[in-house]
Amino acid sequence: MSLPPSEIPLGAMRFNSDSQKLEYWMGSAWMQIQTFSPNLDGGVRGVWAGGRIPAPSFHNNIDFIALAAGGSTSDFGDLSQARGMGNAFGSRTKGFFMGGQGNSPNVYNDRSDSIVFASTGNATDFGNTQTSLIGPFGLSNATRGIYGGGGTPGNGRLNEIGYITMSAEGNFIDFGDLVGGVYGSDGVASPVRGVVSGGQQPSTSASNIIQFVTIATTGNATDFGDLSYANYNAASASNAVRGIIVGGYAPSSATNQMDFLTIATTGNSQDFGDATAATATAKACSDSTHVFIGGGSGPNTKIQRVNISTLGDAVDWGTFTARDELCGSTSNGHGGLG
Repeated sequence: MSLPPSEIPLGAMRFNSDSQKLEYWMGSAWMQIQTFSPNLDGGVRGVWAGGRIPAPSFHNNIDFIALAAGGSTSDFGDLSQARGMGNAFGSRTKGFFMGGQGNSPNVYNDRSDSIVFASTGNATDFGNTQTSLIGPFGLSNATRGIYGGGGTPGNGRLNEIGYITMSAEGNFIDFGDLVGGVYGSDGVASPVRGVVSGGQQPSTSASNIIQFVTIATTGNATDFGDLSYANYNAASASNAVRGIIVGGYAPSSATNQMDFLTIATTGNSQDFGDATAATATAKACSDSTHVFIGGGSGPNTKIQRVNISTLGDAVDWGTFTARDELCGSTSNGHGGLG
């Protein structure tokens, strides 16, 4: 006997006998659970790029790890330019890193690099963001990648949102505007919706604002709710149902606090648990069940793991070369892919 939609628990799973696929309930519709080709080396890969080692110099290293296995990262290749303080998103096949600061003072970047997850090697130039910037957010579904916000020289704060179709190389196109200009916000996504949280406002204060866009439809962001703690330079990632926000400066010192939100349902975020240590400027990626947080203030060598469906604290999962102010992290298994 089938339950009416109002009685189906969020995240419930079923086997669809017509399609012969597993599906999960995302609050408004059943979504197919993505499976990955067995010939994809390492299955779902998490990738981290750029950052400072040691301060003040940025580097161009790209590291990766098989997310299911944990352990130490391996060398993937190099970004086209040494930089940090950017962000990233990805499709099932490619990862994208955009914006960031280079090693000369105030060299703010409009560059976007791409990698192919299944093949190690150097990143290649993909196109350009609308503005040279640092500290944008990044999010994507399986088709479209979106960046927004960020900082410009002289402590400027951007409210622009840009997008690309990830299968077609080229420059970012105007999508709309954020509720306000912010630096150091971060984003999570389902196949339908992108949600952006936190950031540093023009007044240099940390923000607790959560806002969202419908990924397939250009337009301005809309208010979603409020974080339980104002922050900027937090790390966040998601499965298709729930987004996790980790750490950040809150407002001036790093915190170990973690929040969660349900992407399909507007409202305030709630406490999830604690990271293993206070951290900011880390970057996170995810598969269908866990979020993985790498690096951060210190600089930090840790990769932490969080079980998305179960409230609780993060655990140590792996290590890589110490770094903070990373250029970005992404995976071929994140929530926006369904």
